[in-house]
Amino acid sequence: MHAYRSHTCADLTAANDGETVRLAGWVHRVRDHGGVLFIDLRDHYGMTQVLADPDSPVFSEVEKVRSEWCIRIDGTVKKRASDLVNPKIPTGEIEVFIRDLEVLGAAEELPLMVFGDQEYPEETRLRYRYLDLRREAMQANMKLRSDVVASIRQRMWDIGFREYQTPIITASSPEGARDFLVPSRLHPGKFYALPQAPQIFKQLLMVSGFDKYFQIAPCFRDEDPRADRAPTDFYQLDIEMSFVEQEDVFQTIQPVVQGIFEEFGAGHEVDSVWPRIPYREAMLWYGTDKPDLRNPIKMQVVSDHFRGGGFAIFAKLLEHMGTEIRAIPAPGGGSRKFCDRMNAYAQKEGLPGMGYIFWREAEGGGMEAAGPLAKNIGPERTEAIRLQLGLGKGDAAFFLGGRPESFEGVAGRARVLIGKELGLTRLNRFAFAWIVDFPMYERDPETGAVDFSHNPFSMPQGGLEALDGDPLEVLGYQYDLTCNGYELVSGAIRNHKPEIMHRAFEVAGYPSDEVETRFPGLSTAFRFGAPPHGGCAAGIDRMVMLLADEANIREVILFPMNQRAEDLMMAAPSEPSSEQLRELSLRVLPRDA
Repeated sequence: MHAYRSHTCADLTAANDGETVRLAGWVHRVRDHGGVLFIDLRDHYGMTQVLADPDSPVFSEVEKVRSEWCIRIDGTVKKRASDLVNPKIPTGEIEVFIRDLEVLGAAEELPLMVFGDQEYPEETRLRYRYLDLRREAMQANMKLRSDVVASIRQRMWDIGFREYQTPIITASSPEGARDFLVPSRLHPGKFYALPQAPQIFKQLLMVSGFDKYFQIAPCFRDEDPRADRAPTDFYQLDIEMSFVEQEDVFQTIQPVVQGIFEEFGAGHEVDSVWPRIPYREAMLWYGTDKPDLRNPIKMQVVSDHFRGGGFAIFAKLLEHMGTEIRAIPAPGGGSRKFCDRMNAYAQKEGLPGMGYIFWREAEGGGMEAAGPLAKNIGPERTEAIRLQLGLGKGDAAFFLGGRPESFEGVAGRARVLIGKELGLTRLNRFAFAWIVDFPMYERDPETGAVDFSHNPFSMPQGGLEALDGDPLEVLGYQYDLTCNGYELVSGAIRNHKPEIMHRAFEVAGYPSDEVETRFPGLSTAFRFGAPPHGGCAAGIDRMVMLLADEANIREVILFPMNQRAEDLMMAAPSEPSSEQLRELSLRVLPRDA
């Protein structure tokens, strides 16, 4: 017999009745039923109930066993009586009578329990991650992640892509986040960088003639952590293709992503029609470029109904250029209590408040508009607003005004909250949308300088001629795929022509010599017959987070950092030794130096 096990803890069934077997695993739970000791023995595959009665030759040894001890047992399989079968586990038809026991690894008092659903502080869970990962939910999440990655790989191979590995130690690149720098021992004072993405290398692969590339790529960005973003590293499905337009990329990636969500979505509805929403319309309708389309609410501009009207605050706002009034329809939200609650929400978010109108049964029959705004602007204007928004009795609308950038974020979050509170958001569904036509450039509100707003390597729509006009009107062949309020995929058709690339960077304030210095490989390669190419990257961590129905991305990463980008288990980051610093020609300065 094998030294540790003849079967896993998920293998045994009634067909094994009477067999002598060997199992190994962790003691999940110990129960004493009238002198008979029951142990739920757990391994990676499942659970088996083993037991020892006073007749067992190792009963006294079994009495010493505690939770999370790692043990090996030999025993005899016995079929359970029909009324004792446990249908919740595959091994529920049998139990194993222990005849021999070996303690493979005893456990001290546990800082967190593996058995049960008790909540522990995140600091405890991350410091003892190896114990946290033994828990059933975490095991399921990590199995899901592994299965998703395997399925992605197979799907990419099936449609003619090959996987290639790009360098991990490379040069700094402008991906919109801070680099992790790596000092060079051989070149004192110079630094490598961990790649924020394989962006330049995958484009060079297209210039090299490889045509279709993919990689399950590790990416490194020194970012502030969020619930849906790791602060140090993450993995993405990285894709690039030659001789393609935007539509070709969409047609390639949709079956892959949709297939993954259908395969692992636990029966949730998966949308097969993915609308294309221009960036500016997404910001207008949803207040975000990552809309949750499970919520049907669309915001609308209603400025004309307030111009010169009786509500002085909005009327005066509209006298200034670039201002507008937007409405958030709220079907079913027509009560003063709900409206007051949403107004308080806006105040909590830092706005003066959120105006509202709600429509209710009139005293003499029919319908009337109520609320402070309704009294100020009168019945004719409130009726026009109701008709524009398609609302009726028992409904409400909320209003925000000013420059869109000052209230869009709050409006978008309010839309999400209204949809949830009123039961309008369809749960158990994955709703996708392509966000397209991103602006190439944006203006810094403080300095007034123009810079790239998205991927700097994207092809501007209209080519070279488009770059001679107002830069804020230039759109790029850039696109994001969103799902349930999260960005899953980001990509672009690349700017592969040297003259357009240099001009695009020049508009953003980067002269040609700086482009040559910062991107020598790419800039030079494009002079030697670069094909049109494009691609995208899909965040694997975020996909698995959605599929696992988790709100925090750390729940689907094996060994994540905490909110302060610290690895509590490995004590990283740590201070280097003096010898290491000397070898790298480095000196650490105090923070206030």
